[in-house]
Amino acid sequence: MPVWARGLLGLVAGGVALGIAQLVAAFVGPETFPVLAVGDATVDLTPAPVKDFAIRTFGESDKAVLVGGVLVVVLFGVAPLIGMLALRRLSYGFAGLAVFGVVGLLAVLTRPEAGVLDAFPTLAGVGAGAWALAWLVRRATGDAGPVHAVGAPPPLQPARAATPGGPGSGAGSGDAGAVERPAVMWVAGEPPEFDRRRLLTGAAGGVVAAGAAYVLGQTLGGRQTVDVARAGVALPKPATPARPIPAGADLRIGGLSPFITPNKDFYRVDTALIVPQVDPDDWTLRIHGMVDRPVEITYAELLKMPLTEADVTLTCVSNEVGGSLAGNARWLGVRMAEVLRQAGLQSGADMLLSTSSDGFTCGTPVDVVMDGRDALFAVAMNGEVLPVDHGFPVRQVVPGLYGYVSATKWVVDIKVTRFDRDQAYWTPRGWSARGPIKTQSRIDLPKTADTLKPGRNTVAGVAWAQHTGVDAVEVRFDGGEWRQAKLAEVPGPDTWRQWSIDWDARPGERRIEVRATDASGYTQTGELAPVAPDGATGWHTITVNVV
Repeated sequence: MPVWARGLLGLVAGGVALGIAQLVAAFVGPETFPVLAVGDATVDLTPAPVKDFAIRTFGESDKAVLVGGVLVVVLFGVAPLIGMLALRRLSYGFAGLAVFGVVGLLAVLTRPEAGVLDAFPTLAGVGAGAWALAWLVRRATGDAGPVHAVGAPPPLQPARAATPGGPGSGAGSGDAGAVERPAVMWVAGEPPEFDRRRLLTGAAGGVVAAGAAYVLGQTLGGRQTVDVARAGVALPKPATPARPIPAGADLRIGGLSPFITPNKDFYRVDTALIVPQVDPDDWTLRIHGMVDRPVEITYAELLKMPLTEADVTLTCVSNEVGGSLAGNARWLGVRMAEVLRQAGLQSGADMLLSTSSDGFTCGTPVDVVMDGRDALFAVAMNGEVLPVDHGFPVRQVVPGLYGYVSATKWVVDIKVTRFDRDQAYWTPRGWSARGPIKTQSRIDLPKTADTLKPGRNTVAGVAWAQHTGVDAVEVRFDGGEWRQAKLAEVPGPDTWRQWSIDWDARPGERRIEVRATDASGYTQTGELAPVAPDGATGWHTITVNVV
């Protein structure tokens, strides 16, 4: 059998295994799909520099790239090898599938709060893959029915007596024990003939079945239930509305980031390979640890509490200088400080260890949450119920802190503790336990390597210094004097601020730099530093061609 056919056997069997596993996972839980579990384990085991590279290179698509990579390795690396083993001996192929299953089971069952039922998708997938493999091997080798061992003689036909006067009536013929041989014999040791057509038609059927199972599994295990529940949420009016956005907050320059980032464009960076689907009817927030009265709040109870509306810019610690992992939105939620006061914080507590429904943990300084800023358990974003991708039903929003220490999505648990007793997800991976946002500025237009015409051009961008506020932005061209940029209005110190400056460009390659000064008088440093362990520094610098 040609090599391509051997590989095809395993490829189709592997596809069937993954399709059935996805279908069963739709009923058990999307997170039990073994590919996602292996991906989650890979995220946990990946060194921090590699994670940083993935975020820089692939941005919000890093999870899709990882899952796709796992699928490629399984389908085009492991599965064809299993097919080749199966043609040497079917039991070898089954053993390969078993190893594949064990890896998946380990990844699934070592997740936080995994149960016995979580093993079913992997087991069902391996079983379906084994059946498909055996079926395809039979089709590829002629499907001749029961076959005796290779090298053994074919079964003997029943003995019958010779007919008098018939053929062989001469001397020695017609003995009572004589046996008639079959007209066609299978030569000892000769393998069954390869049937290309039957293999290809069987493989096509397997691909269709695998694809149908996978799509159906994704559909059944998707967002339908949660989306219906989200659509049924009626948002109460805020008890404390946000200040009106000043008329001059958005300079309305083409190519400049708008003051309010639309939900569909808002960046998303987290550790979840699949977006958690949390039914608001089942959601509760538990607050415990160093408190006088442990508290447990349902979603309905949270919506009945006084709600606060606030404009807050969020920033990811993985954002490179000039990067896009920042966005500004109007949030609606309950002040975290009010809920914590209900529980009664004990003396000495300095950390809120929050946990997401998918097991991610985040450590937030208590003093920041309690100092009067608009730190929220948010339920809405830009006037609509919180999108599932951004933490529905409830997420944290804390002005002035990078997301990895403040912005837990799908939050379900708050442990009041101390930094010297507990660590959040990113701290043992080399990141700082506390992450105040650093003053930064960015050039949105022109883009680096753009070609401009000589004469008057507009340079514009955004700058941020949450919870301090931006007081000035300066721009310089080709290393010359710093020039003050025009600043847009802002409703408060927790949002980014647009800026712009007109520039008379001369022909040639030109360098543009920007820096911001916050309300405390600090001017951002030009010294370049990487994102780890607590955020990048440096002036955003671009070069353009003026011709």
